[in-house]
Amino acid sequence: MSDQSPPPGWTPRDPDAPARTPAQQPSAQQPQKPQKPRKPSGERQSRRAADRAERKRKRTGWRRLVPTWRTVLAAVLLCAVLVIGALVAGYLLVHIPPANSAATAQSNLYLYADGSQLARDGEVNRVNVPLSQIPRTVQEAVLAAEDRDFYSERAVDPKAMIRAAWNTATGKGTQSGSTITQQYVKNYYLGQEQTIKRKVKEFFIAIKLGREKSKDYILEGYLNTSYFGRNAYGIQAAAQAYYGKDVGKLTTAEGAYLATLLNSPSAFDVVAHPQSRDRALARWNYVLDGMVKKQWLPAAERAATKFPEPGKVRPAAGLSGQRGYLVEAVKDYIVENKILDEKTLAEGGYRITTTIDKRRENAFVDAVDEKMVGRLDPETRKADRVVRAGGVSIDPATGKVVAMYGGIDYTKQYVNNATRHDYQVASTFKPFVFAAAVENDSRTQDGRLITPNTVYDGDNKRRVVGTRTPYAPENEGQVSYGNITVTTATDLSVNAVFAQMAVDVGTAKVKKTAIDLGIPENTPNLVASPAMALGTMQASVLDMAQAYATLADHGRHTPYTLVEKITKGSDSIPLPDRTPKQAVSREAADTTTSMLVSVVDNGTGTAALAAGHPAAGKTGTGELDRSAWFAAYTPDLVTVVSMMGQDPDTGALESLYGALGEARIGGGGYPARIWAQYTKTALEGSDPLDFDLELQPGAAPSPPPFVPSSPEPTPDESGPQSPPPPTRPSRPSRPTPSDGNQDQGGRNQGQDTEGGTTEGDTSEGRGNEGATGGTTTGTTGAATSGTTAGTTAGALGGVTGGRLRSRPPSEYLE
Repeated sequence: MSDQSPPPGWTPRDPDAPARTPAQQPSAQQPQKPQKPRKPSGERQSRRAADRAERKRKRTGWRRLVPTWRTVLAAVLLCAVLVIGALVAGYLLVHIPPANSAATAQSNLYLYADGSQLARDGEVNRVNVPLSQIPRTVQEAVLAAEDRDFYSERAVDPKAMIRAAWNTATGKGTQSGSTITQQYVKNYYLGQEQTIKRKVKEFFIAIKLGREKSKDYILEGYLNTSYFGRNAYGIQAAAQAYYGKDVGKLTTAEGAYLATLLNSPSAFDVVAHPQSRDRALARWNYVLDGMVKKQWLPAAERAATKFPEPGKVRPAAGLSGQRGYLVEAVKDYIVENKILDEKTLAEGGYRITTTIDKRRENAFVDAVDEKMVGRLDPETRKADRVVRAGGVSIDPATGKVVAMYGGIDYTKQYVNNATRHDYQVASTFKPFVFAAAVENDSRTQDGRLITPNTVYDGDNKRRVVGTRTPYAPENEGQVSYGNITVTTATDLSVNAVFAQMAVDVGTAKVKKTAIDLGIPENTPNLVASPAMALGTMQASVLDMAQAYATLADHGRHTPYTLVEKITKGSDSIPLPDRTPKQAVSREAADTTTSMLVSVVDNGTGTAALAAGHPAAGKTGTGELDRSAWFAAYTPDLVTVVSMMGQDPDTGALESLYGALGEARIGGGGYPARIWAQYTKTALEGSDPLDFDLELQPGAAPSPPPFVPSSPEPTPDESGPQSPPPPTRPSRPSRPTPSDGNQDQGGRNQGQDTEGGTTEGDTSEGRGNEGATGGTTTGTTGAATSGTTAGTTAGALGGVTGGRLRSRPPSEYLE
């Protein structure tokens, strides 16, 4: 008999399950829904524990460090509560304070290195005016420059603050991100210090001020408290300082320029800092374009707007003479090195001890007055009107600027000639080319190591080999020298040799060496090209003194400083780190020095011998004779002097032709004489120091070649001869520099001189310095024979133990 099918609704029984009682059996008349078998409670607990263990196993390692979404949500809510609480507490606790001391700014006290007073600045120039007296276009120019949405935005802009912080952190430049309201709070109620505490106060005060005061009230206060440079606080003082008129008479273009100054007051002053003119114009255009964008200025009127040249600076009488130049140079140093920002410094109250040595500063002024200024006669000689001078003296061991000459008088010639960047440095750049050659073990095109004794072709207009750019520079006077050594080429400043050397070394390496020595990387016209060897870059006198100080200190670069100490009350302001570093090897610096010693002993810088101290230096004459340089140093003092030509009315650079009654002005003339007198006085009381030099291998000076007395030279049978060097006029072994028109053993200043050389132009292939070769000397007119390639090196003295010692101090004139 077969098994019958189970009745409907019957659930198969698990054979292992216990038998059910009748009461537990499902009713046949009431079908039951299938039910999931229930598991014993112990099994369920085991399963749950297993699930928990499984989840725990999945969050091992780094996963256990990642918070769950519940944890994240809780943290966000907690932070939100804390932030809201902090904002409420800050708003309730921070009150609008009275006006700060910056609203009536104090003066800063500047001291010489010995603690005596140099100058005091900071007399407040401020005249408040109501907003109704400020032309609408001037107001709109300020808004276009600083805060274009001022009237529609809140008092603070968190997005802008975050964006500015991000740009600053990522190296896109320091940006404030502050609204005009915040800037007004900073100007009038707080201060310029960059601290978190000040920013927090600024934030809450700005919110309160925005709720309690109108936009017009805030804009008026901002325009009356902002600093515009030239010691001018407020728009009315700025209008007078820059354009000599009341604010109500300002044009749109003038208002846009004053608005430009708010970004960087002194740097954008195109009169005080002509090198920043391009940046200032770019900012001025930005302001006008912003006005057009906001439909505050018609595009046609914008297109017809021309840049309004500001007037001359009228400095305070208390900054006359050299004081003003020194104060401005110190201010620039403080701001550029981010010791204090310009607005914070303008608040005043600082006691600033400079590195300026009062005795040496006076000696510099006396030297310029006696050797140059006292001989100017602008009434008789028109060319004398354009003559200016600048100078800087640095202690190479410490980097301290001990003296600076900025011009005849700060109240008459405002631009500091020691720090300006618009004149070519000419042949004073050539030592950097040679230093780069030694530093990089460079070789000539045919594989010879470059040393002072390496022979180069010094012919005029010789095509530079090894560069795709056609370049054939002229020598001064278009003189061809034939084959000459590097030392002789340095003595005579032969352009053809150094242009070729720059290519042999690599112009990029030459540029790097110049920067390593101390030339700022952003120096105008510091371009890696063969022409750079002729000194086409426009470094300041201060920059050149810094670079030569590195050579003087055996290649060790110590950043210069003008500041010894800054205090405000009992607080000392931290100064930047100036740890020295080896910029170039000692042998590169010292071998360069050995050749510059020869320039003073035998070349174009012999006027420096009057200092009575061993010296190394280089002369230079800029393009179209617009400048004449002498950069030189003793072992313990570096000084650079430059004469410059500038029209006193237009500010245009002018040639020095005819100045001081001379046909031409060269670096070996007046600049070298100023250098000699200043150095002699500055080092008075100290013993002359010898140069202690370690030369590169192969740089040992060779003895002077034998010059036969007979007309026909006797051939040397020992080997082939080097090509003869150019003929140079002989000179006395102990030249006595003259204060008159003749510079014996130095530069020709319009009359025949013994051993005279001339200097020329440097631009578009023009030579910037050189020598004319032999001249006739004496009353007999007999031609004298010139020195030869080894003479200059031999004049340096012997070599002992690998070190070169210059001429003994006893042999120098006292």
